[in-house]
This record gives sequence, C-alpha cells and structure tokens, in this order.
Amino acid sequence: MSALQSMLDWLRGGRGTRGGAPDEWPISADVRTEELSSAFTEAFGEPPSGVWRAPGRVNLMGEHTDYNDGLVLPIALPWGVSLALAPNTSGSVELRSAQRPGEAVRFSPADLHPDSSDATGWAGYVAGVFWAARESGHLDPGVGARILLDSDLPVGASLSSSAAVECAALLALVDTFGLDELGRDRAAMARTARRAENEFVGAPTGIMDQSASLRCTEGRALFLDCRTGGARTLPLPLGDAGLRLLLVDTRVRHRLSDAGSGYAARRAECERAARQLGVDALRDVEDLTDALGALPDPVLSRRVKHVVTEINRVNATVGLIRAGALPEIGPVFNASHLSLRDQFEVSCPELDVAVEAAVGAGARGARMTGGGFGGTAVALVAEDRLADVRNAVSAAFARRRWREPEFRDALPSAGAGRLA
Repeated sequence: MSALQSMLDWLRGGRGTRGGAPDEWPISADVRTEELSSAFTEAFGEPPSGVWRAPGRVNLMGEHTDYNDGLVLPIALPWGVSLALAPNTSGSVELRSAQRPGEAVRFSPADLHPDSSDATGWAGYVAGVFWAARESGHLDPGVGARILLDSDLPVGASLSSSAAVECAALLALVDTFGLDELGRDRAAMARTARRAENEFVGAPTGIMDQSASLRCTEGRALFLDCRTGGARTLPLPLGDAGLRLLLVDTRVRHRLSDAGSGYAARRAECERAARQLGVDALRDVEDLTDALGALPDPVLSRRVKHVVTEINRVNATVGLIRAGALPEIGPVFNASHLSLRDQFEVSCPELDVAVEAAVGAGARGARMTGGGFGGTAVALVAEDRLADVRNAVSAAFARRRWREPEFRDALPSAGAGRLA
C-alpha cells in the first residue's frame, strides 16, 4: 500500500475515530508531519521543504457581525489543515489532496484570474492565495510549487475549513518564497487570505475566520475589532473551570460561495439597511430603537436588531470572561441562538434541535456557530455532563430519523504556524 493511500485510509477510519465519531483530539504535530512528508514524497518523488498547519475556528460570540465592521470572539480549534510544499522552477503549481487520491490540479500563478481559472472547488482556495499574494505585490508570478494538503476539519461544518486552507497556503508561501514584509504582519496576512476568498472564490465573508486561524493563541480567545483590525487575546481557562466546548456537527452542509446563498442575501440586507440608516455599517447604529423606527421594512429591522444586540453580546461575554464568570456565558449563548434563529433567520431545524436538546440535558448554554443554514452548534458544558448532553442530542436526532451528529469537545488551541 502506498504512503498516500495509507494516510487516506488512516484519515477515514484508522485513526481519529472512536465508535464512528471523530476523536476528541487530533494526532500530534510530529506524527502529522512525518505522515504528510512521507505521502508528499510518495506523490511527487521528492521531500517537501516544509509542512505548515492552520487551524479551524469556532466563534464564541459575534455571528454575522464581522462584515458589519463589528466585534467577534473566536478561538482556534485543535483540528485544521496541514500543507506540505516544495518549490520548483516550472512556473506552475501542482496541487494534490490526501482526501482526493489520484486527483491533481495544475495552474500557472501568472495566469490566474478570478473569472477564468482551472483551479475551482477545493483547489480554488489555494489558487486564490497565489492570486491575492501576486495582486498585492508580494509574490513573483513566475514561482512554481508542488503542494499536498491534508485536513481533519469537516468541510461545510461552519468550522472555517476554507480559511484554514487559505492560511496554511499563505504561510507556506511566506516562508518558502521569502515574503518577509507580509509575514511580519499577521493582520495583513489575514486580509490577503480574505481577499482570496472574497474576490477569487467569490464567498462574501468577513475577516474573522482568517484572523482567528492566524492570530489566535493556545488557551485564549481572540477579541477582534473587525473594522480596525485591532485585537487582544483573553485567557479562557475553561479546563480550570471544569468546562468544555462541545461542538455538535449536524452534518447539514452549506456553501457560502454558492450564488444566491442565504449568507450572501443576509450581507446584502445588512448593507441595504446601513444605507437607509445613513451609516457606514450597522456597527455604527447608536440608538437601536430609533434605527428600528426608521426602517419600514420588517425584514431589515430584524437584521439590524440581531447585529446590534449581537455586538452587545460580544462585549457581555468579554466582561464575563474578564470577571472569571465563565459558567455565566451560557445564557448569552442561548440569547445569541434565539436572535440568529428569529431575527437573522440563519438557523435550521437540526441546529435548533441540537441547541434545545443540549440545554435540556444540562449544558450551560448553546448556540449555532458560523454562517448558518447548517453546520455546527456549540455548547458550553460541564465536563461531568458531556456524556449526558451527547446522548440527549443523539437521541433527539434519532427520533427524527436524522443522520447521527458528530461530536468534538475542544479547548482554545494554537494558531497557524510551521510544523517542520
């Protein structure tokens, strides 16, 4: 069996699984580097010059506020995307994925254009990074490389797998091709990765996902101002408080880049509401009552109400973290989910049932996370109630004959970096 096929089989079930569900913690960096390096050598006939890794994220609070210039509070997850790369002088890029054996995508960085590219789908996120780095004047368009990706993040689960791909790719380019000016500024790197997603892939996301992947640190949450880029990290000692974040992947998938997606519609509604209110972004609404009274469209009123109150919930969560009142974050989670469900209308039945079942089984609080319309719910749970909450959510899904959800419990993890 080849090294690449062996790693693929390992990804599918030989490791990282227990009883058909994802394991709680990923494999070590050393093992991951060795496996990916071996698979790279098997695929390309030479070892990589390095291996880089960027994590996914879960947002504690601040949903759909980033593209409204608001505040967010994500953490990095222990699961993410690893990327092995070796440069060459061919002027072209050959891209492979451990999850897609036998498939190779080739493109020339000099010829990349958002409206015309051979790199689409999963490969578009890597090609977009080459394009964005080239367009910003950091990357020589004549570079070439061989790249192998590996991911233990589920795609479309609202855990930011696309941003993890972008950030791992950008880190590899920075280190391999000497993009020192860009590499010294993680905020600028996040903007470059976001440009790849917005302008090349066509997903109208905000800056949170890339910032979380690149700027989070272990044991801490990232309190980010999406307008200024200013950020600080806050200690989040969930383990010391006997708490965990339980991620419930409903396995209902979404694609934020799809034309006509609900995500794009919500962003357009927020922008329309801001224009009618005469503000640059909904973050600038100072008097919510006056703003709601000035909007004749009840849909826009609901969107504004969510964004303004969600920004307030970010500040409330930060205050509770600073006060050491971590269990009290639970009710803020609950309020956020109700707002996302009823005011922003981005939830779905599976997310609502996951949240209701988790809280009913003893979770301190729960909410959907990410763009919505599927994906993952996050619950704040005491360690001694994790099994009860998992069982309750699974039973609620089984009664409705839905697919079994997948569970992961996490603590704040390290941001992106080079593994070897």
